Amino acid sequence: MLTDIEIAQQAKMLKITEIAKKLGVSEDDIEPYGHYKAKLSEELYRKTADKPNGKLILVTAINPTPAGEGKTTISVGLAESMAKIGKKAVLALREPSLGPVFGIKGGAAGGGYAQVVPMEDINLHFTGDMHAITAANNLLCALLDNHMQQGNDLGIDQRRIMIDRCLDMNDRALRSIIIGMGGRVNGIPRQDSFRITVASEVMAILCLASDLADLKKRLGSILVAYSFDGKPIYARDLGAQGAMTALLKDALKPNLVQTLENNPAIVHGGPFANIAHGCNSLRATKLALKLGDYCITEAGFGSDLGAEKFFDIKCRFGGLKPSCTVLVATIRALKYNGGVPKDELSKENVEALQKGIVNLRTHIENMHKFGLPVVVAINRFHTDSDAEIEYIKNFCREMGVEVALAEIFAKGGEGGIDLAEKVCKAAEENDGAAGFKYLYDEKLPIKEKLNIIAREIYRADGVNFTPQAEKSIKAIEELGFGETPVCVAKTQYSLSDDPTKLGKPENFSITVRDVKLSAGAGFVVAMTGDIMIMPGLPKMPAALKIDCDNEGNITGLF
Repeated sequence: MLTDIEIAQQAKMLKITEIAKKLGVSEDDIEPYGHYKAKLSEELYRKTADKPNGKLILVTAINPTPAGEGKTTISVGLAESMAKIGKKAVLALREPSLGPVFGIKGGAAGGGYAQVVPMEDINLHFTGDMHAITAANNLLCALLDNHMQQGNDLGIDQRRIMIDRCLDMNDRALRSIIIGMGGRVNGIPRQDSFRITVASEVMAILCLASDLADLKKRLGSILVAYSFDGKPIYARDLGAQGAMTALLKDALKPNLVQTLENNPAIVHGGPFANIAHGCNSLRATKLALKLGDYCITEAGFGSDLGAEKFFDIKCRFGGLKPSCTVLVATIRALKYNGGVPKDELSKENVEALQKGIVNLRTHIENMHKFGLPVVVAINRFHTDSDAEIEYIKNFCREMGVEVALAEIFAKGGEGGIDLAEKVCKAAEENDGAAGFKYLYDEKLPIKEKLNIIAREIYRADGVNFTPQAEKSIKAIEELGFGETPVCVAKTQYSLSDDPTKLGKPENFSITVRDVKLSAGAGFVVAMTGDIMIMPGLPKMPAALKIDCDNEGNITGLF
């Protein structure tokens, strides 16, 4: 059996100019990065402004498990399958982060015969967007420390710095550090920290900005510190937004690539959903809606994180109205939720499936709260038995949702035709996405919004706020940012804030230990549980299996 990278390396890719032609995009509106990837020009937005929007399809999933769900694989395969039935669909996906690529989770280019290519480029440096975001974030940090070193005219209190540096790599040693050591010439000593690039506010801003002017304004609104007299200091007070925008001007442009079956895909932006808002860029999604009859996009991890943030943050800011939600599940993952150990998931166990299916039920019910039709995609594994498949199909019918068996990993577009037909039918019947609604009113107090998410999506009894969280919320509301959406940083493995509680946890509450303001992004981030904004590497990192020969051929990349 071929690995993902071996399948990708055998792909017969078309030149990126040919992929652009499939979208009606001329050579003048792409900026090639080699033969098989390109940036899409600013002029293309103006040229397509008056075109009608296609249907917006969100692909989300149950809570992830070690068994794997294959959400990106289903997203890519669904676009392939739509092409098979004569529909013009455009993918809009997130960019992978180097942290998971070299860590444990893997990349984000799909799998099997449903991938976006060139897979190695996309999973590694791609077009440099991640590096530009890292540089812009760290420039702001350098300007802040330099201001304090060069006289500190703003009276910045080094004990109240609100931003940290970032790196697109899992490195636990950088979670808490001391900088400025070595005497006066090396700056002012203070405690600092790093977060992974995909959790930076600059990443969130890039993914939510509408154009360069909006990007610059948002960058200038980043809260960087407080002065000794308690006055908030923003990036614009340091004069940082111009240089940061200069670093990000090309990164703001979405990237065009292709699938294994030579269908167009726009890959841009990559915030994690467990520590950020988990969606690709708003610009990429809006452009895909103009260029195709259907835009297929995904949100990170389970629907309790990615989908909720997609609807309540991204759709709210972008004025988007989705037409259908695809909920990805695997029989293996549902059996894991039912208590089956990872090494026994290949054995038929309908009883465990019956126990674990409460997780799927909860996600279906949650998605209906946003007023959208749900199509369940069963990502089939060869170990799934007929009895298990029939059970889950009957369960979905009893819940009144469409269900399709997807064999996309093994068969590409041919394996998802039934899914594509059901998704198109659901989207067309949901005329104008008229039923779509947000979960909460953004003008509600921060604590009330968090309680609504906890009760309605996580199914918690309520929310506990630590004294630090109470203090932070009060400060944020006093600054005038209380009427913004909330972005919850929470474990992806459970509906609760405890990763060990599988299925549908009962009789629990969520603990918010702190709340951070992302003024430039336009939301507040609630930190729950033990979630880390700088992940660490596992005992056996994936990096140890990755190699490059003397001819430049990469191996071991999944």
